[in-house]
Amino acid sequence: MKPSNTDYDSFIEDVLKANPKADIILIKRAFDFARKCHEGQKRESGEEYFVHPLETARVLIDLSADSATIASALLHDCSEDAHITIEQIKKEFGDEVASLVEGVTKIQGVQFGSKEEYTTENLRKVLLATAKDIRVMMIKLADRLHNMRTIKYFREDKQKRIAKETLEIYAPIAHKLGIRSMKGELEDLSLKVLDPESYQLLRKKIAEKREEREKRTKEFISIIKQKLQERGINAELEGRAKYFYSIYEKMKKEGKEFNEIYDLIAIRIITSTVPECYAALGIVHELWKPIPGKFKDFISVPKENGYQSLHTSVVGSHGKILEIQIRTKDMHNIAEYGIAAHWRYKGTERDKHFDRRISWIKQLLDWKQDSKTPSEFIETLKVDLFENEIVVFTPKGDPISLPENATPIDFAYEVHSNIGDHCSKALVNNKIVSLEYPLKSGDIVEIITQKNAKPSRGWLSFVKTSKARGKIRAALGIKTPEIEKKAEDETGADLVEVTEMLGKKVPARLSKCCTPRYGDPIIAFRTSDGKVAVHKKDCIHLETFDKSKSVVARWKEREESKTLSLRLTVLDRVGLLAEVLNMIAMEKINIHSIYTRSKKNRIVITLKLDLPPEADMKNLVAKIKAIKDVLDIKVITGFFSSMIWRP
Repeated sequence: MKPSNTDYDSFIEDVLKANPKADIILIKRAFDFARKCHEGQKRESGEEYFVHPLETARVLIDLSADSATIASALLHDCSEDAHITIEQIKKEFGDEVASLVEGVTKIQGVQFGSKEEYTTENLRKVLLATAKDIRVMMIKLADRLHNMRTIKYFREDKQKRIAKETLEIYAPIAHKLGIRSMKGELEDLSLKVLDPESYQLLRKKIAEKREEREKRTKEFISIIKQKLQERGINAELEGRAKYFYSIYEKMKKEGKEFNEIYDLIAIRIITSTVPECYAALGIVHELWKPIPGKFKDFISVPKENGYQSLHTSVVGSHGKILEIQIRTKDMHNIAEYGIAAHWRYKGTERDKHFDRRISWIKQLLDWKQDSKTPSEFIETLKVDLFENEIVVFTPKGDPISLPENATPIDFAYEVHSNIGDHCSKALVNNKIVSLEYPLKSGDIVEIITQKNAKPSRGWLSFVKTSKARGKIRAALGIKTPEIEKKAEDETGADLVEVTEMLGKKVPARLSKCCTPRYGDPIIAFRTSDGKVAVHKKDCIHLETFDKSKSVVARWKEREESKTLSLRLTVLDRVGLLAEVLNMIAMEKINIHSIYTRSKKNRIVITLKLDLPPEADMKNLVAKIKAIKDVLDIKVITGFFSSMIWRP
């Protein structure tokens, strides 16, 4: 159905409600221009295409976006789908709108040979455009949200691809920008596509529990509100709805049943001032017993995306757990709308200072330069952008944001690359810890440096941030992820035998701080997770361990080498055999014998190899396959390996 004047009137009414000082002339011109651009075009659903940019703009109106952003949202598909040039848009609407439309256009339509490369390049363009102007990302997120709301009209394979990309890329970006409502809806819509059975089951269970839960929530709110009023605190209280995906993730991550998670009562207290937040916290703790370890002060130490609140969990009446958030009205705006709250604060146009809050985008672009392959950049992104965040402190009290389970090495490189390169020891809360120690929010971290200390290859297997990984790799002169992986894999943990009291043998892992190699003098210690860590006897961190937790460790006798054969079919090219033999030699594998025969314009090469127990055959085969003109490769083991074809 073609949008009518009523649709226009309703649209403008919504704009003015959100922003009474909006540039209605600009928005009306963009509305008419976009409607004309998409005239006659249809969506997968059969409805007029113009509905999509209109609904994209409506999402942004709900976030109180500025006039240029709303106009650009209306125009965002004109360049790609209606062949309107950016120059035409600039002539009609000026530099600001043209720049935003160009930014969104650059994000879309990139074509590459593989899906992996496509995704990486698409992400790079998203980050580049966003670093230039955050409003580009706001438009893209609104565009993706409307596409997810109407995803049922796409083919099933396309639905799953879009939903997976939304869950892995766009929902976490919305989280990083602090737009909770958008993040929650994107995740729920993705879950509905990717795991429809779980989604429908959750929906059914939530519906069954809703009435009972709402009744209990109102009872607790009434108790808290009465106490606040007695102390002269006029606050807003509300039950906090949980998104389907957050329940789904918590059930998976914590291995809990639905009732264990959904039976929690979630309440939000919104005050006028910061002192009232802390006073409200005291009242809640007077009413009910707080659960140890569940209090978090994000007011004193805000999250990287600007989020501020007090979090606490208490045991209410009848043993019910209450999760309570306490924040001011301004903090609530930022918590719900994130970066978009800057429009709301100004009430009209964009706050020109808020770009300082998106430094993480520029960091990711810097780290993209250190990524050697598309897949490495994707993994980098998942850690640096999407994992849960912790905040730790320098000895001077400066907060440092890191991904969950980051280590002192990650901390050191976050402070300064020189500190990371010369890190020798770490103190957490005034106690010496291993460099692999997983940091927790609130830890005070001090790094001890030594002039002659330098990075270890073993660090690469436990650091969490790409910043640390890139700096370590640069210091060690490691050029490719393949070499890095080899550095991680050449540990020989399976060659260690650890025996505890009564002769019980336990599994071991080789410590990454000193990276013992086969034959090194070693000692082992039981760790807090029930495992055993093996160190060199001269490891500089031994003084940090409790000697009473030491166990006997020794290297196992190496197994005898086993024999197998490789049969390669290759093109007849000068130097090819030398390349294959060199590759095998680099893997420290002995060649027992070689046989070749011609077959038309091809050569069949059979290699009999003496394979040491620690050899990575899968890796060797992959490397040989990658050699130019190698057409086929077969591994022959056991009895058939000794029956090599002879010419």
